[in-house]
This record gives sequence, structure tokens and C-alpha cells, in this order.
Amino acid sequence: MEAINQFFTTLSSLLWGWPMIILLLGTHIFLTFRLRIPQRKIWTAIKLSVKPDKEASGDVSQFGALATALAATIGTGNIIGVATAVALGGPGAVLWCWLTGVFGISTKYAEGLLAIKFRVKSANGKMIGGPMFALERGLGWKWLAILFALFTACASFGIGNTVQANAIATISHETYGLPTYLVGAVVCALVAAVIFGGVKSIARVCSMLVPFMALFYVMGCIYILIVNSGFLWPAIKLICHSAFSPQAAGGGFVGTTVMMAARYGIARGLFSNESGLGSAPIVAAAAQTRNPVRQALVSSTGTFWDTVVICALTGLVIVSSIIAYPDISYSDGAALTKAAFSKIPYLGAPILSFGLLTFAFSTILGWSYYGERSVEYLASKWKAGKDSSASSVNRHTKPIMFYRLLYIIAVFVGSITSLSIVWNMADCMNALMAIPNLLSLLCLSGIVVKETKEYLWNDQLEKDMEEEI
Repeated sequence: MEAINQFFTTLSSLLWGWPMIILLLGTHIFLTFRLRIPQRKIWTAIKLSVKPDKEASGDVSQFGALATALAATIGTGNIIGVATAVALGGPGAVLWCWLTGVFGISTKYAEGLLAIKFRVKSANGKMIGGPMFALERGLGWKWLAILFALFTACASFGIGNTVQANAIATISHETYGLPTYLVGAVVCALVAAVIFGGVKSIARVCSMLVPFMALFYVMGCIYILIVNSGFLWPAIKLICHSAFSPQAAGGGFVGTTVMMAARYGIARGLFSNESGLGSAPIVAAAAQTRNPVRQALVSSTGTFWDTVVICALTGLVIVSSIIAYPDISYSDGAALTKAAFSKIPYLGAPILSFGLLTFAFSTILGWSYYGERSVEYLASKWKAGKDSSASSVNRHTKPIMFYRLLYIIAVFVGSITSLSIVWNMADCMNALMAIPNLLSLLCLSGIVVKETKEYLWNDQLEKDMEEEI
């Protein structure tokens, strides 16, 4: 096991090295300028996200699709991931993390657009889509579409399931003394009650859970920043200075370089918001929307809330706490997070534990849908080898039921076992998901521009599209 763990550790380091970071960030920047900076439409996008489009075709509301995507995206990476970036790259990593979120809005926009453009209607009338359909229907790269679906299905058991269940069990045991097996059983029951209801059930639960948990965490962070108000402006100055200075001044971070700050800040930011990974467009394809651009705008708000808001607040909390309490250890991300929040009297620890518990649980729900749709796609190819646009998709209920059962079992396994190797395997699967998805975004960017021109630049957001399904 040690040899296997070392293999995936090495592979993960290679996959998430500078080439991947350059590819991801380069795609973000390329799409930002090719699409005429769609970030300037973020307030329009937010208004659309809460405005039902009931007469349009689709399975769930635009807000339901967004909430499900946010449920999968807003996870432990928003808290521990940011702290890890700070521990390894210094305070400047927070600014780089934030910048990836700003530019990543464009990539999430393009993903959402292609999800609607190339989605298909299954035999039972459900809308199905995602990067595998963009790769197959848009580019004719069926083999790469299959690989993407395979990597997504595998990743759902890692970062989307076992590691999140392990986080829930560990937090519950350390904070409240609950046995891990009991926590695992309860989480299994809750997950089963939701995912067996399909996408509508997942979207309904996420629509209720995500706004509440995000608002609670944001308000908690604001409370901590008020407590640390005397150190907030020094924290902002330290973050900005460290991001571009050869050495980070103060806070115990002397010796961290600009390259280290950029390396860990960008990597954690990209990993947190999932812009470019290709996960969010899988659920975006199920949204009720009258044209691809409306859903593209709604999808783009996911990166805004996840990184531009939540990760930024987490970063400010951690850096201001380090300045306020110099005795805080910053050698480890998890330890740094716990130490920073525990320094706040009365509410610090509850905010952290509640945030991690709800974020982790919502991630399990969101990723179950991603994995299920990937298994469904693979089953349709394995069974008949027919065109994915035909009614063969979604006929295969047995593989889906088997996947759901296996997913629930994995929740329990993750709750009671150590998962260092699973983290490294999950990192690898996510990187392997990103590569084919980024290729589809770059190669189909012309279609993204064309659709954006028709509906957004020509001010035709209310126009209905003609779906070829």
C-alpha cells in the first residue's frame, strides 16, 4: 500500500504541476478575453439564477442546477484547501486563489453553454449532457468522451465520496465524541434517502441546504473578521505584498517566494472552484433554460460564490488570525484551520465544525449525480455502441442502481478508514478529467463565441433556442 500511495503521490504532483496550472489558467484567461470579459455580467447572472424559467425544457430549475453544482463544489477545499495554500505558499496564495476564481468565471460560463448546446433527451424524457457529449457530438471524439466519463465515475468515489465521509466522521468524533461507525451509518441513510430520488430529489435538497450552509459560514467568517478587525487591514496588505514580493514579510512566513505563492494559490483555487474540471456542466445540462447563454451565465455564478466570496473570506480569516495570534502553527493546512478558528471565543469552533460537516455532506450529494450520469453514459456505450443522441441513453437502470448502492457503501467505508491514498488517487482522477474537458473548451470556443453573440451581445436573452435532441 505504501508503494501504491507513493505512486499516486508522484503522479498527482506531476499532473497538478506547472503544465496543468498553465493549461487551466491559460484557458481561463483565453476565454475571458475571447468572450469579452463575461465577468462584467455577473450581476445579470445572479438575477437569472433566482428567476425560474419554467416554460423552458429541462428537468430542474436553473437555481436547482446551480445549487447542486455548488453543493459539489463548496466542500472541505474551501476551508482546509485555502489553509493548505497559505501553509505552503504563504499569505500571498490567497490573492492568487482569488484571481483564479475571477478568471475562472469565464471557463465555468463556457462549460455551462456547451452543456446545454450538446445535451440530449433520453428515452424517458430526461435531459443529459456534460463534457462527454460535447466531446462526442461537438468534436466526434468518442474515445476521449468515454475516458472523461470513466475518470469522472472514479473521481466520484474519491473526492466526492469517501474523503468527504471521512471528514464528517472525523469531525463528529473529535468534536462530539461520536463513534465513526455510527456517524457513517447515519450519513449512509441520509445519502440514500436523497440520491434514490434522482436529480430532482438531489436538486431539491441542495436548493434548501446550500443557501443556508453558505450563509451561515459567510456570516460566521464576517463575525470572526469583526473580532479580528484590528488585524484585517494588515492581513490584506500582507496578502497583496506576499503575492508579488520575493519574500513574504511578517507573520512567520519569511522565505516563501512569489512562485510558491502562485503555485499553491492557483492550484488550490482551481481545485476548489472546479472551473475547467468538467463536473458542473453535467448537472447544468439538466436545467430548465430557454437558451444556452442563460444557463451559462447562471453556471458562472458558481465560481463567483465559491472562490471570489467564500475562499476569499476563509483566507482573510486565516491570515488575520495568524497575525493576531503568532503562536498558531502553519505547517499543516488542517491544523492551521483548526487553530485559526479555535482562537475565536465561543463561535469559532462551532462555525468550523458546522461548515465542514455541511460542506462535506453536500459534496457527497452533488458528486453522486456526476458519477451516476457518467456510469449511465458508459453503460449506453458498453451495451449497444449506439449514438449517444439516440434513445439508448438512460435505458440502463441496473448499472445506475448498482452504482447508487456502491456509492452508499463507499460512504460507510470512507467513514471508518484512513484515506491518505484516496486523496492522492482523487487528485489524479480530477486532473485526468480536466485534460479532455479543457481540450473541448478550447476547440469549441468558436461555438461558445457564436452562441454568446446571438443571445448576449445582441441582447436576446429572452429568445428561445431550437434544440436538436
